[in-house]
Amino acid sequence: MAQFIDRRPNGKNKSAVNRHKFIRRYKNQIKKAVSDAIAERSITDLDRGENVNIPAKDISEPYLHHGSGGSKETAHPGNTDFVTGDRVPRPLGGGGGGGGSDATNSGEGLDDFVFQISREEFLNLFFEDLELPDLIKTQLTKLMLEKTVRAGYTTSGVPTNINVVRSLKGALSRRIALRSPYQSQLREAEDELELQLRLNEDNSPVIIELKQRIEYLKTKIKAVPFIDTFDLRYNNRVKQPYPSSQAVMFCLMDVSGSMDQSKKDIAKRFFTLLYFFLTGTYDNIELVFIRHHTVAKEVDEHEFFYSRETGGTVVSSALKLMDEIIADRYPTSEWNIYAAQASDGDNWSDDSPLCKEILINSIMPKVQYYAYIEITEDTPRGLWREFMNVKNSCANFAIQRIEKASDIFPVFQKLFKKKAA
Repeated sequence: MAQFIDRRPNGKNKSAVNRHKFIRRYKNQIKKAVSDAIAERSITDLDRGENVNIPAKDISEPYLHHGSGGSKETAHPGNTDFVTGDRVPRPLGGGGGGGGSDATNSGEGLDDFVFQISREEFLNLFFEDLELPDLIKTQLTKLMLEKTVRAGYTTSGVPTNINVVRSLKGALSRRIALRSPYQSQLREAEDELELQLRLNEDNSPVIIELKQRIEYLKTKIKAVPFIDTFDLRYNNRVKQPYPSSQAVMFCLMDVSGSMDQSKKDIAKRFFTLLYFFLTGTYDNIELVFIRHHTVAKEVDEHEFFYSRETGGTVVSSALKLMDEIIADRYPTSEWNIYAAQASDGDNWSDDSPLCKEILINSIMPKVQYYAYIEITEDTPRGLWREFMNVKNSCANFAIQRIEKASDIFPVFQKLFKKKAA
């Protein structure tokens, strides 16, 4: 039988095994808390987890125990004051069943259990059923950049790339290797000379020969150069391809008079989901907010969602501005580009065909994925029909409708749902 040992490091005062078991058991309550948190957060507020409140009755564990035993007859008092249909008078003092301002010295209960999930657990729970479409992953592998990386040392190069430490180490090794035979012979000759001086005169042939031998060996040792061109080592650098790890997400929203605050709130939730999703894929992601009515403008997040400026509807103005920003700041060779557009579908009839042309000819070849959501309870408008033509022409274009807030997550799952194996 296979045995699995969980060796994941535990945090302080935490058990990873028990923690994951608890999350699995109460996943429904935790996922509901995660979904509710989306409406209250800023899009980029991902540096914290979430507090999950679980009612105390939901975490109570069933247990077996012995009864009192024996046969007993118990008389319970009956209700002699009320019959069906009577109205129960309100308690005096406005307490409403003990909920007044005065404290009580009786009764007991349990507070809700508060459970803190980390940032990683927050995102994993929210996106456990989602993934980037296969088409997007295929395109991502083609977006390769080159960076210069160290690749050891080479024996040739320009002087500015000389590695001094490595060269001196090589010179020291060479000197030790070349001097070692002569130094051992020199020690032997000096020992022999010392012995012969005790036995013979200074001018004896043996001593003269040994002195000549010692001088010769010292000369050979000194002749070994301190550093040679053979010792020089140069830093070697090569170009290494790597996939781009940065992305930009364009958020385009219609803020004409027909887009009320509830529709903007739905749009914010959808943009937040997309941002959460992309941060799990890329190390660096930037946001570009574009709001438009008759004219388009790049704004910050607060103005994007809460500005009260409004007007007519010319959707092509936002698409033109997005194309200009891509050309100016986000070259497609270095950035993975995503876009999400939210609108109620109202647009000037002459402008919708222009939107289709801009998307097909200018924007879709540059982006990884473009998601259009139409927030309306009515029948699709003219913009929807033109964008359906874009979908038929471009595989990386997605289009969905959202009628109410509860449709946000199902629509998002349709756009990014995992494919069956």
